[in-house]
Order: sequence, then C-alpha cells, then structure tokens
Amino acid sequence: MASPGFKPIGSENSATKGGDTFDIFYKDLKETEQRDSVLTPKQQIDRLLRPGSSYANLNPFEVLQVEPKTPIDEIKKKYRRMSILVHPDKNQDDSERAQKAFDEVTKAWKCLENDSTRQKCLEIVEEAEAIVLKRIEDRKKQLKREGKDPRVDEDDPVQMKRAIYVQTMKLFADLERKRRKQEDRDQEERKRKRESEIQEEEKRKAEKEWQKNFEESRVDRVNSWKDFQKGKSAKKFKGFKPPKHKAEARD
Repeated sequence: MASPGFKPIGSENSATKGGDTFDIFYKDLKETEQRDSVLTPKQQIDRLLRPGSSYANLNPFEVLQVEPKTPIDEIKKKYRRMSILVHPDKNQDDSERAQKAFDEVTKAWKCLENDSTRQKCLEIVEEAEAIVLKRIEDRKKQLKREGKDPRVDEDDPVQMKRAIYVQTMKLFADLERKRRKQEDRDQEERKRKRESEIQEEEKRKAEKEWQKNFEESRVDRVNSWKDFQKGKSAKKFKGFKPPKHKAEARD
C-alpha cells in the first residue's frame, strides 16, 4: 500500500525510538481485527449502521473489515461469513436493520469482486497514504526550517493509521459527492430532454389533428363550393323575364 519513495511505516522511526514500538502496534492491530472478526450479529449490524456509516461504508474494505491488499479469495470468504451474520433471516428480531446491514455488505462485495472497481478502490487508499506521507514530510521540513522539533503526531503508528483512515474516508466521500453531482446533472439533462420530446410530440399531435380535420372537412368544403357555383349559375342563366305590360289608363 505504501507509495514509491516512502519507507514502510515503522522501518526507521521504530528503530530510532525503541525497536519494538511498531511490533507492539502491529500485534495490537491484529488482535483488534481478530476481535472484530468474531463480533456478534448485533455488533456487526450496529457497526455497519453506526452514526457516520453513510460515509464510512463508502470504503468497501472498511465494510468487510479487510486490508486493501487482501487476496480476493480471502475477501470472498470474509464476505460470506459476514453476510450470514447480518442476514435478515438470522436476525428476525431486528430484520429491518439487518436488511440494511446486509445490503451494505453485499454492495461492498460487488464492488470488490469486480477487478476494475477493486483497483479503483485500491488506488484511492494508496492516494490517501501518499497524501498523508507528503503532508507529514512537508510539516517536518517546515519545523526544521523554524528550528523546532521535527517530530509529529503521526510518528506514532496508531496516529499514522488514523490519519490515513481519515484521508481515505475523505477521498471516498469526495468521489461520492462528484458522482452524485454528475448524477444530478444527468438527471436534469434527461428531464430537459424529456420535456423537449413531450413538446415535440404534442406539436406533432396538434399538426396531425389539424391535418385530419382539414382532410375530413375537404368534402364539405368542395360540396359547398359546388353548391355555391351551381347557385350562381342558376341565377345567371335563369333567363330574362320582361316586365309585365301595364294597360294604358283611359280618361
């Protein structure tokens, strides 16, 4: 997971500050992971639905509690165990929350079983580590320039892991916000396009209806014109009728 050019965490600082610091941290970390792996169904459901889970669960490695470099076969085994633990059928006294937790587990697995999306998630984790290490490096240089002790909180492996975790969450959250923003734009574009299509359809219907009415009234118009013409012809050739002769009046 470490980026090129950076030493693994604890390779130098641990040796300088006491050889077993990192070993103790690593042992504690593995013990914590072991405890988490045997959480009860209720504890797993609570973990997956805890406050802030909408962001924490964007990281599929966090959902399934696996390290990013874990082989896919091992991830699959972890998914199966966890999906059974939180399955609604196994938690009928809390089936609604269990269903939500099960959905989160399933979504995380679908993301990681796909080579492309798993690689993208790995890149996010690696980018987060690189950002944290670069930030620490810059801070140490600044402290040295100021003549101050260059040691920082992240020299402690626990603090380092926490910093990388927070930065990873931030990157996943930023990515999700961009996705939602793009989705909103796409939805707005689809809506605009649909409204335009409806207007065009209504226009075509109106033109079609007008043409239909025009054609249906053609016969009436022609017949009316013929009748009109006939009426004019009858009046025109009706013949000349001389005025009636009036008898002369005699005195």
